Amino acid sequence: MGSKYGTIIMGPAGAGKTTFCSALIQHLRNNKRSCYYINLDPAAEDFAYEPDLDIKELISLEDVMEELHLGPNGGLIYCFEFLLENLDFLTEPLEQVGEEYLIIIDMPGQIELYTHVPIVPSLVRALTKGSLNISMCAAYLLESTFIVDRAKFFAGTLSAMSAMLMVELPHVNILSKMDLVKGQMARKELKRYIEPDVSLLQDMPESGLVFEYKDGVDNGAAEEVAKGDMFGKLNRAVGQLIDDFSLVSFLKLDVQDEDSVGAVLSYIDDAIQFHEAQEPREPNDEVDDGDVG
Repeated sequence: MGSKYGTIIMGPAGAGKTTFCSALIQHLRNNKRSCYYINLDPAAEDFAYEPDLDIKELISLEDVMEELHLGPNGGLIYCFEFLLENLDFLTEPLEQVGEEYLIIIDMPGQIELYTHVPIVPSLVRALTKGSLNISMCAAYLLESTFIVDRAKFFAGTLSAMSAMLMVELPHVNILSKMDLVKGQMARKELKRYIEPDVSLLQDMPESGLVFEYKDGVDNGAAEEVAKGDMFGKLNRAVGQLIDDFSLVSFLKLDVQDEDSVGAVLSYIDDAIQFHEAQEPREPNDEVDDGDVG
């Protein structure tokens, strides 16, 4: 069995992970490349392309919440723990996937899976070691509208860095939905977000909160919170941490622009060294529709 290649698509809820997976599949089809699409979100319902393997065939979040009386986050963690106990559901079909395929794994949006608990790292080890030995790249999506709120953007950047350190894979970070901010910011200013510039936190606007003095209490600490001084210090500390590691930079993604999708895919291909293992293709070689999820 030859090498296998894949990418795991991560990021917070609403970042556009499934939309990116669909755009990626369409781009691969347009370029006569094969892929194997896996959905690991036990709550996902609508897909532009039907997954080749869907975790809901094993377990669904709705059933777990109903039967075990768990909330969405607890139920999701239970689903992944159940998956780890039944890894054959995932590994056996992947044994049959050839090296010409790109395995695309669509993950749920609860970031604690990537930053707080060791579930995803355990899953990654199972896929990248042993008989599967998948050469894999993590793609972490962050919504580009975060740049409107600098503190929110750097919090998202910190979560991306945390995921990088947790999953221990070659990694690309992506600012998604760039079409939503197109024309709203000068290119020079946008570059400060693409290569996160912590000095952006130095000139943040004041919180706008109004402090009211009260008799008989210590007003000092409360006033500092209301003015945003404490939050400012926290934000600058987060920014300094990001700067010290110097790990995070972003690619720009507009899923409506095929060139943009292709550019992101080229970084993923380079990270997993996909093209180095491929046989040269004849110009008239075709890919069957069944080869693409």
